[in-house]
Amino acid sequence: MPMIRFRLIGSRADADTLIIGLHGIDGIEHIEEIDDPTLGIRDDSSSLDSASDSDAHTYLIEVGAASDSLADDVRVGAEALASERGAGIEFVDDF
Repeated sequence: MPMIRFRLIGSRADADTLIIGLHGIDGIEHIEEIDDPTLGIRDDSSSLDSASDSDAHTYLIEVGAASDSLADDVRVGAEALASERGAGIEFVDDF
């Protein structure tokens, strides 16, 4: 089963929209948002309570597809959904 992993840089609503959109593709084995507690830590600030530079956050998402051709469809669909929402997306091999 091919695994597609990507980082989505955007809002919670962007991540939810993308996950819901990918659920609409037939043959998806699973979609999982991976928790990474280090993503909330800022290196440039001594206070985690300080205002952020933007409202964007990073979401780690993993999708299991039934075939390689379906994995290609997932990549194309995820990229299109991210673009529609104005979110950034980066496909990676591992988190």
